[in-house]
Formats: sequence, structure tokens, C-alpha cells
Amino acid sequence: MKKTVYIRFTIILLIVGFMIAIQYNTVKQPETRDTRDVWEIRQELATETQLHSELLSEVRLLEETVGKYDNMVNESPEIALNETVKQLKQDIGIADFKGPGLTITIEPSLESMMVGEQIEEISPDLLIRLINEINRFKAEAVEVDGKRIVYSSAIRDVNGRTTVNNLTIKKAPFTIKIGTLILEDAKKMYNQLQASPIGDNFYIDNLRLTIGEPEDEVTIQAFDQSVNMEFLQEVPGGE
Repeated sequence: MKKTVYIRFTIILLIVGFMIAIQYNTVKQPETRDTRDVWEIRQELATETQLHSELLSEVRLLEETVGKYDNMVNESPEIALNETVKQLKQDIGIADFKGPGLTITIEPSLESMMVGEQIEEISPDLLIRLINEINRFKAEAVEVDGKRIVYSSAIRDVNGRTTVNNLTIKKAPFTIKIGTLILEDAKKMYNQLQASPIGDNFYIDNLRLTIGEPEDEVTIQAFDQSVNMEFLQEVPGGE
């Protein structure tokens, strides 16, 4: 009889201990504490708020585009199709861009020229970093030394020479043209690039980054090579 009582008592203790362990794991403090101060949290909140606002603006723009497309389809399907093809060519980069934007000039730094240092080509890593910085600020079209950047563009080091779309980038000076959707975006990009530390990275490589004033019209050539369609498949009619 006593043995049965002990067994039951042991089982009850095991159940209670298991429940306490679960409760402890549920309410225990996280291993890493958030050590950010109020200003850091407010800055992060402001960044997220700005991102949310930009996303809402893009959604509104897409809704307007869909509305215009529906109206064109009802009025003239042929015009709607042509406008869609034209817009897709613009988005892909196989059509010329003409609109607001700005021009960046990359040239040797004054100090390097004064001391007679040899000017090296811009490195692929530095150029990629600059392109990523530009795309972060809503660039509609980008042209590096006359070479259009598209979704399939590759920036590589080929035999010690920096190439874009398998074409060699000449030594500084050369220009980078940037097109934006509206002039206001070009002004914002100008201010953001001016405040960005990307220019310091160029200075380390004896190069100077000069950001031109926003312009009402910048002309950027279309991508003049064949577009890679390796992963594209034709959708059968009616689907």
C-alpha cells in the first residue's frame, strides 16, 4: 500500500516539476537585451515610417496604372497593348530614357594629380557599391560610361579591367547618368548622395565623385545587346 502511495506521489511531483519548467521557459527573460537608447529606436521608427510611406506611394501609383490600363482596354485594346509593351521596354531598359535625372562625374582626385600618382581604374567592387547606392534611391535608368545597366548587367574584373556588360570601362574621368521618374526624385537622390559616405570610398582610391545638379531632362541610351531570356517561357494562348 505504501509503495503505491509513493509511486503516485512521485508521479505527481514529476508532473508539477514539468509544469514549472514549462512556465519558467515561457516567462524567462531573453538571452540578449535590447541596449538601444530612445533616439536609436525613434530613428529606426522614422526609417520604417518612411519606408511605409514609400510603399503606399508605389501602391497608389500601381493602382492608377491599372485604372488607366482598364480604361484603355475598354476604349481600344490595341492601344493598351502598345502602351504596355512600351512601358515594359522602358522598365527592362531596351528603350531610350528621356526624363529628369542627374549626372555623376568620376575623375582623378586633385591630390593624386598634384603628386603625379598613377590613376587606377575604378574597381568592380566600388562601382557595384555605387550602383547599389543609386538603386536604393529609386533610379529609373542608369548608364555607366555609355553602357546601360539592366537587370542582367554584370560588373566584373576581366584580365585586370573593369567591365560592364562585357565592355571595358575607361579610366577616369567618365560619367554616370541617372534617370528618375519625376524631378522631385532626382532632387531627393541628389541630397541623399551628397550626404552618403560613398564619396569617401572613392577618395581612398584617388578618385573624386562629383554629383551634378538635378536636371529636367537626361538622355540615356537603350541597352544595345541581346537580352538574356534563358529562364523565360512562352505562355500558351488562352492561359
